[in-house]
Parts: sequence; structure tokens; C-alpha cells
Amino acid sequence: MKAIGYETAGPVDAPDALRAFDAPRPEIGPQDLLVDVRGVSVNPVDVKLRQNAQPEGGPRVLGFDAAGVVVEAGAEVSDFIIGDEVFYAGDVTRAGSNAELQAVDARLVGRKPSRLDFTEAAGLPLTTITAWEMLFDSFRLTEGGGAGQSLLVIGGAGGVGSILIQLAKTLTGLTVIATASREETRDWVRDMGADHVVDHRGNLVEQVAALGQAPAYVAALTATDQHWPAILELIAPRGQIALIDDPAALDIKPAKPKALSIHWEFMFSRPMFATEDIAAQRDLLNRVSQMIDTGTLRSTVTERAGALSVETLRAAHARQESGKVIGKQVLSGF
Repeated sequence: MKAIGYETAGPVDAPDALRAFDAPRPEIGPQDLLVDVRGVSVNPVDVKLRQNAQPEGGPRVLGFDAAGVVVEAGAEVSDFIIGDEVFYAGDVTRAGSNAELQAVDARLVGRKPSRLDFTEAAGLPLTTITAWEMLFDSFRLTEGGGAGQSLLVIGGAGGVGSILIQLAKTLTGLTVIATASREETRDWVRDMGADHVVDHRGNLVEQVAALGQAPAYVAALTATDQHWPAILELIAPRGQIALIDDPAALDIKPAKPKALSIHWEFMFSRPMFATEDIAAQRDLLNRVSQMIDTGTLRSTVTERAGALSVETLRAAHARQESGKVIGKQVLSGF
């Protein structure tokens, strides 16, 4: 089967940053599905792995968002049959979706929203799982909860921020404050439902204070190390902070006087460690699929980058590295 991967970690402009190759048909386990991949997207994790994680034993296939059609199901799978249309993020420890076929644990797979085509549906899973787990696992909010409190989303126009704003406004009572620094990103986060917009290039403490409330929750989605002093100052006592990026170091001692809680959100934890509640990702994707189909949530895709090829995938990686992607960029399958 066709696949695209990398053999040498490094910059996107290296001649061999990504290459096409023939890969064997994936073998599936008893709880797996084999999916004919029809759409994929690019996320920061793709860039980080390609830049820093040296593969062993041949090229590594990236891609941790996909939508497609089930072509084979493992012996223990009961929720899906051949021909089902699905979407999922998968498992970072297994071969990714930049291939014609992908094996994925069925417990991580949801039913594709019927109102979206495969390409657009592929823009949702990873960011949606991340945002959902941040709200309901890290922050331990309940649906309908959070009334009278606020959530600050730092980096609101990115993939996670775009769906996090929507989920918070749809499923909780939180007031959402999103950061954005450009006119187009400010317009975007307002369109996603943010109640207030502040500029993360300016003084966050002063801007948030001017709104009249200290956030009980902060979703630190980008440049956490740069914003850390401001977060600690502006957050409410006993507040909750969740982060997804990889700061080299954080001094958490100043968080003690306010008795703050600090959470890492990593949506691959459930699949990596086969947790008892691994099927929570299937369930939340199914819920979100229904919400897309009823119009309660909307797609966060802003760019269709063409059909999957070395050239289009390399260009998508480069755009992701630029830090200027609004929402999500997606590609159709081979």
C-alpha cells in the first residue's frame, strides 16, 4: 500500500524530510479495525515527531487524525462492521494515517458525522478529544457546570482552542475569554463563540482584570512558559490550569499561595496505556459526531490542502510550523 513517512528526524526543508514508499498491508488485532483512509489532518504532534523523534527500523508513518471506511474488523469488535464510516485520532505509538490503510483500536473510533465529508471530518478527532478531556477530565467540570465562572483559553484560534471554545459554550456555563493577536484570529475566536477576546502579545493581567473576573480555569495551549507568570497572577485562588505544550521548565512554587491545580492534558495517554476507560474516546467522538450533525457544533477546518502526497504533506507541515494556522488544515486521501 502507499504510505508517506520519514526516516531521519530533522527540518521540514531537508530533502528527505518526508518520502513516499510501499508499506505492507497492516495486520489487525482482535480489537482493531482496518480503515481505508479517505481524509487526514496535520497537528503539532506530527511536526514535533518529524523534527525530534528518530525512527528505528525503517520509515515512520505519521498522521494522528483520520476519517475513512472500515474494510476489516477484528474478532472481538462488535460496534462496527465493514462499510462503516468512521473518524478517529488513534495511537501515537502505532503507524499513523498518512497511508492508504490504517489499523486502529476500535475503542478509539467514532462514527463519522454524516454532514461532513471524509476530508473535513478528519480535522476534528485529535483536537476534540484534547479539548473534551481538558474540560471534563482535567478540570473535572460536569455538563452544565461552571456557571458564574470563566475559562481563559490561551491560543484560542488554533485547532484545540477552536473546538474548546465551542465545547465550553455548548456544554458548560462558563464565560469564555480567548486570546488572539491578529484581526483574523480575533474574528475567528468570536465566531467560535468566545465571550471576550484579549491579546496575548499585550499585558494579559491588565486585560483580563479589566473584564471584572479572575478565571477559575486556564487552558494554556501555546507558549506556556512565556505566559506562566501572567497566568499565576490573573487566575483565581484554587484555580485550575491545564497545558498541552512542552515548556522546557515551569516553576510551580509560585502556584502554592493560591492553591492552584496544574494538569497535563495528553490525549494519547488512554491508548498508550490501554486504560480501563479507553473507550471514553469512542464515546465522546460519537457524541461530538451527533452534535456536528445537529448543528450544535461546527467544523474548525479552514484549509483543504489537496490530496495526500509528499509535496502537499510537506507544505502542510511547514504551515503548521509557522504558528499561523487558524483552526485546522486537512488533506484528502491518496
